[in-house]
Amino acid sequence: MLSTLYNQIGEYRRASLATPLLTALEVVMDVMIPYVTARLIDLGLNAGNIQEVYREGLLMLLMAALSLFFGIMAGRVSAYASTGFAANLRRAMYRNVQTFAFSDIDKYSTSGLVTRMTTDVQSLQQAYQQILRVTVRAPFRLLLSVVMCLIIDPRLSLIFIVAMVVLGFSIWQIISRVVKLFRQVYERYDDLNQSVQENVSGIRVVKAFVREDYETDKFNRAAEALYKLYTKAEGLMAFNHPVMNMVVYGCIIALSWWGAHFIVGGTLTTGELTSLFTYVMSILQALMMLSMIFVMLTQSAASARRVSEVIEEKADIVNPADPIFELADGSVEFRGVRFDYTTKTDSPTKEHRRSALYNVSFRIESGETIGIIGGTGSGKSTLVSLISRLYDVNKGQVLVGGRDVREYDLTTLRAAVAVVLQQNTLFSGSVIDNLRWGNPEATLDDCRRACRMAQADGFIMEMPNQYDTRIEQGGTNVSGGQKQRLCIARALLKHPRVLVLDDSTSACDTRTDALIQRAFREELPEMTKLIIAQRISSVEHCDRILVMDNGVVTGFDTHERLLQTNALYREIYDIQMADTGDFDKPKAATDETKKGGAA
Repeated sequence: MLSTLYNQIGEYRRASLATPLLTALEVVMDVMIPYVTARLIDLGLNAGNIQEVYREGLLMLLMAALSLFFGIMAGRVSAYASTGFAANLRRAMYRNVQTFAFSDIDKYSTSGLVTRMTTDVQSLQQAYQQILRVTVRAPFRLLLSVVMCLIIDPRLSLIFIVAMVVLGFSIWQIISRVVKLFRQVYERYDDLNQSVQENVSGIRVVKAFVREDYETDKFNRAAEALYKLYTKAEGLMAFNHPVMNMVVYGCIIALSWWGAHFIVGGTLTTGELTSLFTYVMSILQALMMLSMIFVMLTQSAASARRVSEVIEEKADIVNPADPIFELADGSVEFRGVRFDYTTKTDSPTKEHRRSALYNVSFRIESGETIGIIGGTGSGKSTLVSLISRLYDVNKGQVLVGGRDVREYDLTTLRAAVAVVLQQNTLFSGSVIDNLRWGNPEATLDDCRRACRMAQADGFIMEMPNQYDTRIEQGGTNVSGGQKQRLCIARALLKHPRVLVLDDSTSACDTRTDALIQRAFREELPEMTKLIIAQRISSVEHCDRILVMDNGVVTGFDTHERLLQTNALYREIYDIQMADTGDFDKPKAATDETKKGGAA
């Protein structure tokens, strides 16, 4: 973990080294000022030597000016180094997240990643800045102050040593309890961010179901839990100041008592006693700073672990040693494929496997149009995710263009296999900016051609600025069907060998769906097309149809033959023709519903 964080310092190493040096020089100047003050009192004021007063006074002014200069420079350089360190951390995390396969992303919640890139990195930035300055300032000030006290009067220095032991023990008792609380704080941040993110992204659903009060209560519970943890931790930390004040006042009283005796006895001067008062405050303040550093480091340790986890995470899916950079054709073949989703359990050493596909085998010729149909949870989306290697199979092979997908360069494979997922995503920017995600070099004519095939050109031309119309984040200012058609057009601009539509026309009306299918048949005959759909009308004109049930292929044939040979497909067809629309419900149950309704 430490080596991972150290590597992110990068080009800010020189500034990181300069900060402790400047801080040390600042402390030296600060610590020497009380000693010069003692000389000014004893050799100047008490002796009536005005020249010595001027000399020592000018020296004090010079030391104060140097201390100020070194302090300002240390602050500027530490800010530069710490903010640069934080920027490198965010870049490293974001860059690594971009390499994640779906299986890697499943390990982290979205809110968890957001917390790590914001709150956790901010905590590390502050900790790093404190490490560069305070962790040098406090110990160095403590050490130099003790040395100066021993030089002035070793007998009175025993008071400081006793005070240090008492204060150190008291602070340790407080900190040991606070540390456990701060370890829980960042876990609560995840819950809070998740509540906010879900509410904001799903605000339309929240309002549609009038669940504002429920969401408010959920947010309040997360905020209340975080509030209680912080309050409890800060309540314990509040004991630091009373304890320190008690020790400081005790030291002052002891110094005043014994110092007065020594002055009367002639073994201590007034100036030396004055400087000792200054040094006792310096020592105890250094101890207090050390206690705060310990708390801060404890807080940031949890953040360091969370940030390092993301940076060190190795993607499950990577390029092979000698990748293939070209696909021969758009053929797709599954050979005895089994795939299991793996999820973490409550125990970090145990995992739970949920099988999604069992012994799936079939072959699709290049240029075929294949329909895929089945009930919810039958494995349709999982199956097509394996083609572009968004997941890797547990057993068997997935071949595209006659070669195992694990042999291809990932960029080459995913450029050749365009997938329009169920959850369509548009990004903030213009319509044409979103379309050019498929091909950054696409011209306006290219975009319009793709949009005409996807039946999107018509509604785009009716927009205020047509292809320059702004799309809000998530595509909130377009309908579900329009969003789907824009995503299909975006995929077509990749000019893929294989096009996968994962229920991507579900929000379109039947006529628009039919027009899209006809455009594909007429204008893209050489492209292999896999169409996942809930409606048989969307796939019945395909060359062949793949029927899935609970992760198993139960049929793969034409529409007409499946009606004769596949019971599940026939059942889906009968239900849809009967206009019930729910083909996940067994036919027997549907018949009973009809009888009940008739009765």
